Amino acid sequence: MAAAAAAVPVNLRLGDLVWGKLGRYPPWPGKIVNPPKDLKKPRGKKCFFVKFFGTEDHLPVLEELEPKLHQPRTRESAWIKVEQLKPYHAHKEEMIKINKGKRFQQAVDAVEEFLKKGKGKDQASHNSTEEKNRRNSSEERGKQSVGEEKHKANLSEGKPKKRVSSVSSERGSKSPLKRTYEQSPRKRGRPPKDEKDLTIPESSTVKRMMTGTMAGFKWPPSVSEPVKDGDPHFHHFLLSQTEKPAVCYQAITKKLKVCEEETGSTSIQAADSTAINGSITPTDKKIGFLGLGLMGSGIVSNLLKMGHTVTVWNRTAEKCDLFIQEGARLGRTPAEVVSTCDITFACVSDPKAAKDVLGPSGVLQGIRPGKCYVDMSTVDADTVTELAQVIVSRGGRFLEAPVSGNQQLSNDGMLVILAAGDRGLYEDCSSCFQAMGKTSFFLGEVGNAAKMMLIVNMVQGSFMATIAEGLTLAQVTGQSQQTLLDILNQGQLASIFLDQKCQNILQGNFKPDFYLKYIQKDLRLAIALGDSVNHPTPMAAAANEVYKRAKALDQSDNDMSAVYRAYIH
Repeated sequence: MAAAAAAVPVNLRLGDLVWGKLGRYPPWPGKIVNPPKDLKKPRGKKCFFVKFFGTEDHLPVLEELEPKLHQPRTRESAWIKVEQLKPYHAHKEEMIKINKGKRFQQAVDAVEEFLKKGKGKDQASHNSTEEKNRRNSSEERGKQSVGEEKHKANLSEGKPKKRVSSVSSERGSKSPLKRTYEQSPRKRGRPPKDEKDLTIPESSTVKRMMTGTMAGFKWPPSVSEPVKDGDPHFHHFLLSQTEKPAVCYQAITKKLKVCEEETGSTSIQAADSTAINGSITPTDKKIGFLGLGLMGSGIVSNLLKMGHTVTVWNRTAEKCDLFIQEGARLGRTPAEVVSTCDITFACVSDPKAAKDVLGPSGVLQGIRPGKCYVDMSTVDADTVTELAQVIVSRGGRFLEAPVSGNQQLSNDGMLVILAAGDRGLYEDCSSCFQAMGKTSFFLGEVGNAAKMMLIVNMVQGSFMATIAEGLTLAQVTGQSQQTLLDILNQGQLASIFLDQKCQNILQGNFKPDFYLKYIQKDLRLAIALGDSVNHPTPMAAAANEVYKRAKALDQSDNDMSAVYRAYIH
């Protein structure tokens, strides 16, 4: 612990800009301020009271903290322990690199606006001081000149020497000073914002309200070209949306370029991800959604916020109530949802659930020619191929679109979507994918997205098991786990995932963001995928055994970071 303590910033003081680490969430930009009189400082802890930027009187990470932390706070500020604080400027690039969330970026924008305001005031104050100094200097010279003239006159008249004190009272009119702001660097190609006089940190969301009306998202002609059979490269394109604030939702438009590969195949890649002001134009098609779990809930919420017409169904009907209040329609069965909607999405837990939702009173009863079905569940390629076959056999159109992310990314509309199947349906889902995700890849024929998703989760699950193994090894060898995390966060492995999961472990907070039982399911399916092509997966197999032990310790419904407990029992 001595090593960790040595890294504590000891020179922080009132008014400093800082990065504040709170709970299991990534560091957030804030300013050290005086606390409210009625908010007492925690006992036995060296703390500063930090007001966070970009909160709009409601900081998401504060609202979602477990009550057991007992950290005195308001809706936008909190007491933060000294060891959880870092100077803003010294760690800015590092923090921006590891945190790409849109709310985080809005907070950084608010800091930059605040800094520009300070620069403007400093410049105006500096100019005013210089003007005053020049004026005083001129007046002094005037005094000296007048005194010398009078002194000379007295001498010429034979009068005795006498000190003369004369002050010029003439004051020149002061012209208004123009403030000049330096343009701060913009991340992710964001457009300049209107300047606004700031006295306290404010959310950049407010500054972008009602900035203009934009045309809806339009697909470039090249996107609709058919996929060539036998292309060794996956065809994909990106639908990025790094700005989707809560008041005026912003869309991303892409300039797409077609790059010819040496093989002669084409790959559509993003050439320009510059965001422009405007809002997503929702499709006029009726959208259905089946499954309101950790991922589905955030997806539906963002679809509704972007103006889509959504009908929802969930096995536990009570989960639908909140979305009905937000404007969704209620479907009593999957069959009813499919029959009344043009495009129906499903996001359920595993292959069995994906098949069950097609059964009695299920999807197949509502499918007819022209109806569209998009399965967003993480399942194996055989299962998704079987789903596609039965949907298409009834005249429907099918797309698989599993998502990479967690509950927080789902809530933020920052998922990564992997799609395969009906290319035309993929394009019809464009506004939906923009609402729920930051990036979308089209990977060709049905089954490709399932395979890719399992590989992604195999890597993530194995990494999580390695993190837990490292933390336990540090503990048993007498090393500080917090210091290990600090070192990792300064190195090449630094990431939001690493920081959040380590914080879960250090605080013993395993509230699910990605269920442990589901990552173990994905590891099992990935190992089976390797077996099917006779490819060894020894790392995934080892990690899978650790997760199985964690499940045996009743950790299934905890976050995947609870795999740590398999090492300490």
